[in-house]
Amino acid sequence: MKKLKTSPKADGYRMPGEFEKHDGCWMIWPERPDNWRLGGKPAQKVFTKVAIAISEFEPVTMCVSNEQYENARNMLPAQIRVIEMSNNDSWMRDVGATFVINGKDVRGIDWTFNSWGGLVDGLYFPWDKDDQIAGKMCDIERLDCYRLDDFILEGGSIHVDGEGTLIVTEECLLSEGRNSTLSKEEIEEKLKENLNVEKIIWIPHGIYNDETNGHVDNILHYVAPGKVVLAWTEDQKDPQYKICQEAYSILSQAVDAKKRKLEIIKLDLPANVLITKEESEGVDAVNGTLPREEGDRLAASYANFYIANGGVLIPQFNDPKDKKAIETLQNVFPYHKVIGIFAREILLGGGNIHCITQQQPSASKK
Repeated sequence: MKKLKTSPKADGYRMPGEFEKHDGCWMIWPERPDNWRLGGKPAQKVFTKVAIAISEFEPVTMCVSNEQYENARNMLPAQIRVIEMSNNDSWMRDVGATFVINGKDVRGIDWTFNSWGGLVDGLYFPWDKDDQIAGKMCDIERLDCYRLDDFILEGGSIHVDGEGTLIVTEECLLSEGRNSTLSKEEIEEKLKENLNVEKIIWIPHGIYNDETNGHVDNILHYVAPGKVVLAWTEDQKDPQYKICQEAYSILSQAVDAKKRKLEIIKLDLPANVLITKEESEGVDAVNGTLPREEGDRLAASYANFYIANGGVLIPQFNDPKDKKAIETLQNVFPYHKVIGIFAREILLGGGNIHCITQQQPSASKK
């Protein structure tokens, strides 16, 4: 693996859309007892279901700590590749490499990771093992890598169309705990240079009470160039209502890098998901880690789905809207198999289906 001093844009590489062809998918095994209830045992069962479902469409690699390696290897079927890798927690989309392509080769971007806000409002300390994961992924796959020691970013905070357009939230990328010494314009330049995009669309906020400072992947999802799915609510009493209205207003007036107006598909949010007393008591209370308190509202959203080569995995919450969410995505992806995964245990840990795609070098623009 070569550590590169240039940039993806200078070298002719771009970040493809998630809907483009993948070489595979990477995940991290949950176990942290101060984030996952009962030492992660319920969540491990769900992660196993997610990995098996994705493996129907593309290869899956599960990164697992030394302590959990044997357990994970026994729980996961043979088609899942299991790699021992030190980690602080299991949010691969945020800590893993961002893959960029040029039509012939794949390279990785290793952003700096600081647990969604460092010592300002980060979610745990330390985070040094997670910050090493992207580089290790590139080393394992023998991919040249761009390391950015001067720029903090998580994979869940960016959504691209693969054709020059990026969507982000101001709430996240302009947060004090990330790149506070940089102006909005300087942040844009970093993103354009490293993702090889021409147009950045900023929406104000992500999902209400999202502890990542409003990651874009929880409120919005590119499903094709010029086409996005947006989390939505009609409940005017919900604080999420104004957030969705603001996002829709901006997106409906925007044009992308190809001068297209965006097609916006609304995806209704589930009813509020609140932490129960039993769930709260199952999480270890540790100083320096965000607690899980009874009655806390979780950032539940169907928009945080995963697009595999021939399938789509969408979180389910035992909500009457679950079925409609599947139907909506089946209309969006008529040639994909849409699979619902009951995701409450993942949501309790702070997120939804969390994987990262490893792109093919010949991924074509659709």
